[in-house]
Amino acid sequence: MKTYLLICSLFVFGISCKPKAQLASKTEITRIAFGSCNRQDAPQPLWKPILADQPELWVWMGDNIYGDSPIMDTLRAKYARQDKKSDYIALKAAMPIIGVWDDHDYGRNDAGKFYAQKKESRDLLFDFLGVPTDAPERKREGAYSSHLFGEGNNQIKIILLDGRYFRDTLEKMDKVYVPNEEGEILGSEQWSWLEKELKESKAKVNLIASGIQFLPIEHPYEKWANFPSEREKLLDLIASSGVKNPVLVSGDRHIAEVMKLTDARFPKGIFEVTASGLTHTWSGAAEEPNQFRVSDLITKLNYGLATFDWKKRRDDFPD
Repeated sequence: MKTYLLICSLFVFGISCKPKAQLASKTEITRIAFGSCNRQDAPQPLWKPILADQPELWVWMGDNIYGDSPIMDTLRAKYARQDKKSDYIALKAAMPIIGVWDDHDYGRNDAGKFYAQKKESRDLLFDFLGVPTDAPERKREGAYSSHLFGEGNNQIKIILLDGRYFRDTLEKMDKVYVPNEEGEILGSEQWSWLEKELKESKAKVNLIASGIQFLPIEHPYEKWANFPSEREKLLDLIASSGVKNPVLVSGDRHIAEVMKLTDARFPKGIFEVTASGLTHTWSGAAEEPNQFRVSDLITKLNYGLATFDWKKRRDDFPD
């Protein structure tokens, strides 16, 4: 029996082609792989299956290592350990890598804007991802970025949101987070940037990624719903921006699932794909309720694969 499961987005656009070590911004993408929750000191059985699926791009979705330390030399050493994994070296040689962080690679579990080492940690993340020293994202606060691939009618934009650097404080009561009704996740500068990225996007598909889940409201862990006004603001912005085919992607949870929200803003629905558990998962979530779930709840090792078939030339994904 295979020890992994493959999460396929519901939005099938896919023709496979050989992976490329270098990917120009105008190169047509047909497969994107993504995942999260990766212990640098644990067995990593999924890199070979990921390579076998021949994606042209890998996207880290957070908890890329388990740093969990305010000492930057410790984080640096843990990134170095990950970088020396032979199968990960093969992945890096085969395709470009982009990504964003969550909390364990940020440096402290569930931390937000008051984490004192956030700037130094951000720089280590960018070093690990190979972000050029003159890249615009290194010149601003936070770890958010956007990436555009393809040209003409075959463009994909990937928007990576930073849910740590600017996030307000959360408090717990009986081990459950108390919603912060007035708090922010993204901060004013990132919100302005995101609005511009969405409204100016000409891409056929727009993947919007965050370390924590966007849609769920029931579970007691980290999620956008812990900041209700931020969650509604984000959904309102996506809907009002007119951006084509938005798809939400997330990590963090040590489970995998596909969700769909349908309301007045999204009469055809907006989907979220959570892919979490490259090296470990959480079997205790097997009965976790989620009113938006439209797939099985997966508690085996997993990663995500989005495929794109540009020959269909459809303006919208199927219902």
